[in-house]
Amino acid sequence: MTALALARKWRPRDFSTLVGQEHVVKALTHALDQQRLHHAWLFTGTRGVGKTTISRILAKALNCTGADGQGQMTSQPCGQCPACTEIDAGRYVDYIEMDAASNRGVDDMAQLLEKAMYAPSSARFKVYMIDEVHMLTGHAFNAMLKTLEEPPPHIKFILATTDPQKIPVTVLSRCLQFNLKQMPIPSIVEHLQKVLEAESVTYEIGALRILAKAAQGSMRDALSLTDQAIAYAAGPVSEASVRAMLGTLDETYLIGVLNALQARDGASLVSIADEMAIKSLSFSLALQDLASLLQKIALAQTVPSAVLDDWPEAAEVRRLAGLFTKEEVQLYYQIAITSRPDLSLAPDEQTGFTMALLRMLAFKPGDGSGSPKSAGPGRAMPTASGPAAAKAAAMGQRSAPATPVAKPAVASASASIDSVPAAKAAVSYNADDPDWQSWMKALPVRGLVQQLAFQTELQSWEESPSGIRATVIVGMPQLASAESVNRLQEALSNYLGKQIKILIEAGKASQSIAAVEAKIKQEKQEGAEHSIANDDFVKTIQAEFGATVVPGSIRPIQ
Repeated sequence: MTALALARKWRPRDFSTLVGQEHVVKALTHALDQQRLHHAWLFTGTRGVGKTTISRILAKALNCTGADGQGQMTSQPCGQCPACTEIDAGRYVDYIEMDAASNRGVDDMAQLLEKAMYAPSSARFKVYMIDEVHMLTGHAFNAMLKTLEEPPPHIKFILATTDPQKIPVTVLSRCLQFNLKQMPIPSIVEHLQKVLEAESVTYEIGALRILAKAAQGSMRDALSLTDQAIAYAAGPVSEASVRAMLGTLDETYLIGVLNALQARDGASLVSIADEMAIKSLSFSLALQDLASLLQKIALAQTVPSAVLDDWPEAAEVRRLAGLFTKEEVQLYYQIAITSRPDLSLAPDEQTGFTMALLRMLAFKPGDGSGSPKSAGPGRAMPTASGPAAAKAAAMGQRSAPATPVAKPAVASASASIDSVPAAKAAVSYNADDPDWQSWMKALPVRGLVQQLAFQTELQSWEESPSGIRATVIVGMPQLASAESVNRLQEALSNYLGKQIKILIEAGKASQSIAAVEAKIKQEKQEGAEHSIANDDFVKTIQAEFGATVVPGSIRPIQ
């Protein structure tokens, strides 16, 4: 006699043995105990989480008569009466399971509803279980609406689906809906331990964790994979045999990758990828597992107490959390998850995987010399100040700060919107000949304040022990609002290291930055037009072919 598959042999027979769906069990048992039963239930969830199993248990609970044949409806089916045994055996005449994927038409539904009108042959209730109900056609759904809303008292409907979004709301509103959760890995591992101990099969706990992870929340998949692992190993279910069967990656490879990244060892990264290719390991799963490991490292950096001691990799996770900064871990995680779709676009998966590792190495934050930086968990990266300091020196001949730039000494909450923070650094200048235009170009202001600065022309510059009074002419007075003037005044005071008061006068600012740039632009335009008009080749074309220059088409070379 052929042995039953573990998924069939160990299918739960009552609510007490059901794993991972406590919220559904609680609701159904209370309803059965209190005799407050609905006429239609809808169970949703991914494959292998217990939809069909709960349906059968519920059908037994509704029709159980007890071992003595005198029992009433109960939340704890006896498992001995004809209803319980025949439902478990799949031959109970009043429990009908219908596959909507192959019986999806309106004719199939009409036939079912016609039979439903008849009383059950021997049971308390006639139970119809429609699996994958979302596969029914629109006409089939419409045909069952009225019966589903007001069925005969002897009829109960149980609907199951993996895709509730495809079910019409008119059907959803007529059912009690229960969303079955995916099984957590610890629950799957615990259940597999009980099954293997009962089957007298020796195992390694690490192997069960791998099987539980590969099942992706499905208990049925976990049991099927366990069946396969038993056959593959032909003995104890070991971690090595399960990894070989599934083609999963040994975490020593992932730890080796992270060690090589920390040491900036590109040769080791390439060597690891080559070794994985020799063993025909999945590079997509490798990136997936690498992302999972990086998530655990980030968890150890942020919430150290979340790292459980029973994790096989707990010690390595804590060690690696101390080698990388939080920024590096986040960067590597992002590269790992974004590189998985790219594997299909690469010349081959090994190339795509290798490039992902080299990308991590290339973008690893460092000190420019290529030497690694080590920092503890939560240690911030140093702030680079070189580009900002160089730009400031070029624009205003300021001395570049030797340390990262801090917030400005004089600042306001409103000024931060339109201005870039600048360090308070005095600029040497000649009081008798202030270089107003250069200062306006160098000021770290944006928006309306910058427009105001470009429209000003210095009229007078008066220094005194109390400060400096600068009178300026503004060609566009509408820009000189009190707020804009205050921001410009504040920015110039920070830039020069002196307290400056700016007085605004309306007038024609012929020497403002905007006016000077407009004049230069006009001169360039006139020069370009003059050059074209006096070009010998253009004159020849005009004389021989009657060509003309299109007005406005000439632009100076920038």
